[in-house]
Amino acid sequence: MREYTVILEWDPDAQAYAAIVPALPGCASQGRTVEEALANAREAVELYLDVLRDEGKPIPEDVKTAKVAVAA
Repeated sequence: MREYTVILEWDPDAQAYAAIVPALPGCASQGRTVEEALANAREAVELYLDVLRDEGKPIPEDVKTAKVAVAA
């Protein structure tokens, strides 16, 4: 079992959340709710990894993430 970071961004034009998987270039999805966006992202990741396996390519590790505090 692998876990991947998913970045959620609200897109006001589409009225949906974009779900981007930074460790897997081009792997993204969307959904009208956070839950839907995450479910769609999970499916996109599974399909992405299936293609990598079919092509005999290595499965990438997740990206490293961190938060920084700044004065607002």
